[in-house]
Amino acid sequence: MSQATLGDDDELFGEAANEMREDVESSLAAAWDALPTADDVWETDADNVLGVLNGLNSALDAGDAEDHLRDAKKWFTMGQRADAFDDADDLEEEIGDLEDAITDIAAAGEQVGDLTSTIPALRSTLEDAGPAAEDEADGADAAEEDE
Repeated sequence: MSQATLGDDDELFGEAANEMREDVESSLAAAWDALPTADDVWETDADNVLGVLNGLNSALDAGDAEDHLRDAKKWFTMGQRADAFDDADDLEEEIGDLEDAITDIAAAGEQVGDLTSTIPALRSTLEDAGPAAEDEADGADAAEEDE
């Protein structure tokens, strides 16, 4: 093998490493873009609590962010194992931050899902309980007796 070929190999490896880093950065950017915005989870047009919860549940969807994160991790891992990155601490930190954000969104979605199923049952319980409900039931019984 000639010296020129070895030099070309180093240059090709450098280009491949740069492309790999660009792929990781591109996948990370796409993942961040796929996450809901802060306004998506904060603002609402709903008229009641259930509407708010349903809207929030819809907003708490990581979308394609998990797929983009997977792509970023795949290329990052490949680049690390090939020792292709001079400095990859920033990529590793951003991957960790993105994983944390996706985990937080998923956990919030589960909590909202639990509330979405709990709130209607709680409303029903409150409507059927207490002195007002008993008075209404007594009034209905008295009306039936009068007939």
